[in-house]
Amino acid sequence: MSYAGPEPAVADLAGTDFKGGAADLYGSMAAGEMQVNYVYAAPTGDRSKMQATFELRAVPDKPMFLHIKGRDDDGPNQCAISIELNGKTIFSGPNKFEEKDWKTIRFPIPAGTLKVGQNTIVVSNREPEGRIGWFPWFQVAKCVVGPEDYVIVRDLSKDFWIELPTKRRPFPEPLAAGQKPGFAMRGTKGWMWTPEQTMAEIPVLAKYGMNFFQNCYGSMCDIEHYPWGNPEVNRWWEELPAEKKAAYDKIVRLCRRYGIEFCFSMNPNLCSKRPLDYKSDKDIDDLWKHYSWMQSLGVKWFNISLDDISQGIDASGQARVVNIIFKRLKEKDPKAQMIFCPTFYWGDGTDPAAKAYLEIIAKELDKDVYLFWTGDSVVGNITRKAAETYKSIAKHRLFLWDNYPVNDAHPTMHLGPVINRDPDLCEVVDGYMSNPLCQQNEWNRLPLLTCADYAYNPYAYDPMRSIGQAILHLGRTPEEREVLREVVEVYPGFVIWGKPQTGLNPVREQLNKIIATPHSRYVAEAYISRLEALADKADRVFPDRCKAERQTIRNDIAHVKGLLKARYGN
Repeated sequence: MSYAGPEPAVADLAGTDFKGGAADLYGSMAAGEMQVNYVYAAPTGDRSKMQATFELRAVPDKPMFLHIKGRDDDGPNQCAISIELNGKTIFSGPNKFEEKDWKTIRFPIPAGTLKVGQNTIVVSNREPEGRIGWFPWFQVAKCVVGPEDYVIVRDLSKDFWIELPTKRRPFPEPLAAGQKPGFAMRGTKGWMWTPEQTMAEIPVLAKYGMNFFQNCYGSMCDIEHYPWGNPEVNRWWEELPAEKKAAYDKIVRLCRRYGIEFCFSMNPNLCSKRPLDYKSDKDIDDLWKHYSWMQSLGVKWFNISLDDISQGIDASGQARVVNIIFKRLKEKDPKAQMIFCPTFYWGDGTDPAAKAYLEIIAKELDKDVYLFWTGDSVVGNITRKAAETYKSIAKHRLFLWDNYPVNDAHPTMHLGPVINRDPDLCEVVDGYMSNPLCQQNEWNRLPLLTCADYAYNPYAYDPMRSIGQAILHLGRTPEEREVLREVVEVYPGFVIWGKPQTGLNPVREQLNKIIATPHSRYVAEAYISRLEALADKADRVFPDRCKAERQTIRNDIAHVKGLLKARYGN
């Protein structure tokens, strides 16, 4: 749900979430809004009333209000309406809305009206005379149950477009006097990034208020000679090649120069023909030599990841390994920090298998170790409630591994702002780490800056302000900014689309939607023409930069042309 205020709403409904009314007769678009429903005069029967339901797991203990974004008809008088909640009249009489523009009015909800379980809102037209398709009518675009100071904003998952701001603001959004950043540690990791990609991003992190960078554990594997998934790729027991060690020596020194904490990461049990034996002292020593090397470079943050594995799902054994490595690090440097990514790293921890695993971690893992946690699910929305429940079971401090805008090396990009992260999540979670795009690290900076903005000042975070400022800050010229605006609209990201799939490709999804519509050939051709024009502009404006990004667009154009040909022929 959209959020814009110190407390979230408990129900967020579009006009089209109301059943009844007349949207099915004349459509749901009106005066710039896309999800409108409306009611005609009382004699029209079912067309005079519409209702929507929402569920509550608990009744808020603070005063709640019904916020309605509505519009009156163009008749000479204000249309008489009634608004009921669970059978109680919230408002009755001539409405106070306007006929030319949408207006939001809040109505206090009497104590005792809301209830646990299903709640029902009914909006009725009370005018005694009128007919369908003619005034008097009343329209609703949005209905929210929330605190008094809640502000209804555009639902980005249903209506995403960007109007570039005219002025650059400080970025990330400045804190109020005396206020500390939301998350103490704020940064990103590199998803299979080359050392060159990483070196290019460190100055960007520092410029926009981030202070943490973790290497992708995959980058410590032999990805230069084997594809990911090959059992030869992860030979964690071997010494790293001298050239790789030299490259990461440079990265660590660059991080130190820019005030970025470098976090060293390995996963010995993923894509490996020899998974680490938790009981083997020799295996632990083989793993330790990498951490000892990194500590000799002055690194203070370390990670052991045992996520996404199919072998070695043993909480007690995992805790033993992490504890031994962490103890050795602390003996050499009392300031050393360890983050462990457990095998069950998502959800609220109440799943029986996850709970049994996490209860062992709670008892046996060193209390000073952080746990990586990806949110309510592996990919998707992230709530404080899930964090609190997970933390209460795992009994360790949490570090959020935010799986956005990661594409897992799929041929797509997710460039829109991060959304649907609770603003007070930082009161439960200590650190924040974004998971980035694989090859397209230059345009990855667009969503990355919105993640930085959220992590630094989550209570004031506004996704549309954030992505607009990200474009202004990253675009050097008006032409560059216009291209960036267009590519973000074309590739808004799976969180905007509301589909938790890192491989989601919005260009291909959009074309499939278009050609599934009857008589859509010309619409599909127009869409492809727009993509081709965008690709041409990107080539012209970024001739020596963003090569992987521009190639992604070209590949998508070729793909959707194939879809169009399969549908309509030549």
